Amino acid sequence: MLKASGSLELARTASRVALSLAPILFIKNRRLKKWLQKDLPGMEEKRPVILKKIRTRTILFHILIMTPIVLFWATIIASLERTPLTGRWRLILLSPEEEDQIAAQLAGEGWYQAVGEILASQAEDEKVPTPIPATDWRYQWVQSTLRRLESVVPVLQDEKKLSPSWLETSPDDVQLPPPADYPLRPRPRASEYLKMFSDMTCGKRSKHTPDHAPHTITGPPYSLLLVDNPNSSNAFSYGFGPDGGGGIVVYNAFIDEIMNDPELAPSTTLQESEESSWWSYIFGSILNANHQPQHPVPSPEQTNRLAVLLAHELSHLILSHHLESLTSSSIVLPGLLSILTDLVRTLMFPVTMFFGPFVNDAVANMGKIGSGEVTKLSVLCTTRIQELEADVVSTRLLAYAGFDPHSTVKFWESRTPTVYGDLSECATWKEDSSSARDAEGDRLPYKTALSLFGSTHPMNDTRVGALTKELLRWSAEKEEALVRLQAEKQPEKQKRSG
Repeated sequence: MLKASGSLELARTASRVALSLAPILFIKNRRLKKWLQKDLPGMEEKRPVILKKIRTRTILFHILIMTPIVLFWATIIASLERTPLTGRWRLILLSPEEEDQIAAQLAGEGWYQAVGEILASQAEDEKVPTPIPATDWRYQWVQSTLRRLESVVPVLQDEKKLSPSWLETSPDDVQLPPPADYPLRPRPRASEYLKMFSDMTCGKRSKHTPDHAPHTITGPPYSLLLVDNPNSSNAFSYGFGPDGGGGIVVYNAFIDEIMNDPELAPSTTLQESEESSWWSYIFGSILNANHQPQHPVPSPEQTNRLAVLLAHELSHLILSHHLESLTSSSIVLPGLLSILTDLVRTLMFPVTMFFGPFVNDAVANMGKIGSGEVTKLSVLCTTRIQELEADVVSTRLLAYAGFDPHSTVKFWESRTPTVYGDLSECATWKEDSSSARDAEGDRLPYKTALSLFGSTHPMNDTRVGALTKELLRWSAEKEEALVRLQAEKQPEKQKRSG
């Protein structure tokens, strides 16, 4: 019940009621206490009645003050959950019904419409990037690589059962990760938790965890859009929900960068067969019209480079980072800052009331401006935390899909730090027209777009360090598991020999 955006609005309304009535109760109690100090005729007879009024108003005063505080923190606690795979505590203040509404809006063509608005808002005065058709070899290459990564998403739901061979890999094989402590499983509804709690209180020990709600399963296939923009070598993920409610947008400049990278193995060119060329020579344009144009065939190294980027963006989708960012930027922070602004205005009212409504309006406008800046800074820092988390999870996707997870380190080392931001300065916000529209609330899709290379990706040294630490943890846990396994086998060998 409390896990909903309306709960925070209820706490805000309760705080406004409390801030309106609490000063009145406080002032009246102060007056009654002053009357008690005076030696007036008949005061002794009225003292018990006055004391009773003071106690009643004091209790009511505390109830008014504590109600919004309890509501706010109860809502926050009810909305806390562990992020799958990493175990990070996060806040998603959306009810299952609200999540269903978001997913329904983005399902099917809704995702492409929302992404179109994002691209249009970024283009400003420039030409809006045009989509590359699905028949293009670049689109087919990106799509096949994405589908290969998507095929291993179910493994993350139960790695111990679906990937038991992580200890049996040799140094020449692709290193597999140890099973995560927090599998990628859908979140049950609150009603299912209540049912489980009632069974426990009634002495019925449930043998099963709550059934998973269908609405929370947001797996593949995801939508894909490849756009023609030679000036942007980047990509971003956006959305939530099944039926293509989430997806990835890739700019073709990144494809060109991969194909032209001299450090990667060069691609080969798709050649026509000798027989088809001979017939083409005889019949000329009659058969040439049916031939597909030649195109390069990406090498495994180039595909691996593409997979690193796609796995990073895919991690945002499977972790539902869109919902987390939406909660932080559009619900929690605005609600909290509104409560704090109301509190400041109430405390300042005894002073500002002497200066008329213009000063009160100025204080209110200052609160709006300040809340907008704080929201932007918080979104920036939160998004960069998600970037590091997506990096770590992407290594699992790459490993299970047969790609080298260690290539993520080399990939981010090769990126230009000045282009992809600096994690050490979360308080830095690049003012541009799109962020200005974001502060005004005119572009909600842009607010929740994730993984845009540039202002949101963290400093490469930090993300490279996090990736290196994660891969070293894999090796350390594998060694520890092998030692434990060897120790368990020793008693069995001794029994057999005895």
